[in-house]
Amino acid sequence: MFRQLLQVDNPRVRKWLIHSTTILGVFMSTLDASIVNIAMPDITTYFHTTLNNVEWVVIVYLLLISSLLLMYGRIGDMYGHRPVFISGFAVFTVASLCNSLSVNIWMLIASRALQALGAGAILAVVQAIIADTFHPSERGKAIGLNAMFVSLGLATGPALGGFLVGAYGWQSIFIINIPIGILGTYWSWKILPVKDKKPQKFDFWGAITLFISLSTFLLALSHGQAWGWSSAIIITLFLSALLSLLLFTYIELSCKYPMFNFAVFRNRFFLFCNFSAMINYLTQYTVTFLMPFYLVNFLALPTNTAGYLMSVFPLTMLLTSPVAGTLSDRFGSRFLTTLGMLLISTGIFLLSQTYTFYPLITVTGLALVGFGTGLFLAPNNNAIMGSVPKNQIGVASGMLALMRNVGQVMGVATSGAMFSIQMARYSYLNSSAGFVLSLHNTYLAAVLIGLAGAAICWSRGELQSM
Repeated sequence: MFRQLLQVDNPRVRKWLIHSTTILGVFMSTLDASIVNIAMPDITTYFHTTLNNVEWVVIVYLLLISSLLLMYGRIGDMYGHRPVFISGFAVFTVASLCNSLSVNIWMLIASRALQALGAGAILAVVQAIIADTFHPSERGKAIGLNAMFVSLGLATGPALGGFLVGAYGWQSIFIINIPIGILGTYWSWKILPVKDKKPQKFDFWGAITLFISLSTFLLALSHGQAWGWSSAIIITLFLSALLSLLLFTYIELSCKYPMFNFAVFRNRFFLFCNFSAMINYLTQYTVTFLMPFYLVNFLALPTNTAGYLMSVFPLTMLLTSPVAGTLSDRFGSRFLTTLGMLLISTGIFLLSQTYTFYPLITVTGLALVGFGTGLFLAPNNNAIMGSVPKNQIGVASGMLALMRNVGQVMGVATSGAMFSIQMARYSYLNSSAGFVLSLHNTYLAAVLIGLAGAAICWSRGELQSM
């Protein structure tokens, strides 16, 4: 039976087999992203190290992925998405083994950096593989199913991670990736089609300057609150990001085969879709970052109870994404994405009513955020991938993944900074009253950002056939 699957020539069946490789890739990547945080306390104790050292296990992973996405997308357009995707799976698998065998915190951080090289390659070309495989009339459905497994990975990670760490130790959260990675590498090698590409000269200096710009910007953004926004190191990082971005722009405009074609920014629809994607992830991560503090620290709920409440968000997103993707194939993305951002804003507004805890309001708010996110993501991703020529879908896929990571970092950084500023503002009140008002105001700011995202989604119009 397995051998027959590998030899299927029916295009209708073959495309869904190709799709199964992308599902494996995003599930493994998102599972790993959501499973690691739960193990941070155990890793700290195991290596007898500090929280400042352990947080680099997460930071180095995020920084490297974000900084390499556009480069991987460009390599995929030049040499084919298949080798990028397969090598990503293989590197991720080997790095997972290295993580589990780490003998000190520095080896673990280095192994996580290697793991990020693999995960970045997978995530950068997933949407490109889908866009290259499916006709526009089915692309939204395929992207929606893919998004469903993103949600499944996010929802499964914390619960599975808690069980594995408690039963088998922190190493088990990396060991579980190994069989999935081996299967994914083999399956992708067998299923993904080999496509001829015309090799071009790789824009090495463009890749280097972009990497420096993105990594320094994201590092400053993620640590501005902790290190001080006006500190010398943060100012230096932001200046480095700006200068390297200017140099990158100069290189790209004068390069015969640029890594990134700035002409895509003349496409207003593409630009607005990516900007709204960043806003969507910013609002998501405002909720997922601050809500645990409210549930555990303020309400003193047990961690498992807080986890169950938080799971409402990814579970409703899981149920909504495939339906939204299918609907976008028939009705377009404008209405669905706008409605999605409006529902997210409504959900966050409900969550801002923190003066008294009503479980029904909290659950409804989280469900609306998840429902709105599910309505937004697949149609918006579908629109982005349909708005660029075939020879640029790798870069478009990488840009989409980059907007996701930048939005996530900005969500945590801006909500954390806003909350801290509000706490200082209400320092004359008792701690409970100050916390409630600070969280309320931070969520209201996220509501306004979400409404701006809805306006962008509506104003961009509908995708015109290319």
